[in-house]
Amino acid sequence: MNKILSFLKQSNRYKHLIGGFIVGLPALTPYAALYAAAIAASSLELKDKLRDGRWDWTDWTLTVTGGAIAALIFLVI
Repeated sequence: MNKILSFLKQSNRYKHLIGGFIVGLPALTPYAALYAAAIAASSLELKDKLRDGRWDWTDWTLTVTGGAIAALIFLVI
């Protein structure tokens, strides 16, 4: 558990997970939640690439994972 928490605290990765979840919630359908999270993740990483020249796939994946969690909530409810 400590490894997971330290991984999420590294480089503010937990903010990507939470952000993807928040972006996915207003989508109201699972597919739209995933799509919105992928667009948000790509936009964030494009901003990083234009500023410092690196695209972080880990941050992108965590943002989309947050959207996937929101999509799972729509599938369960």
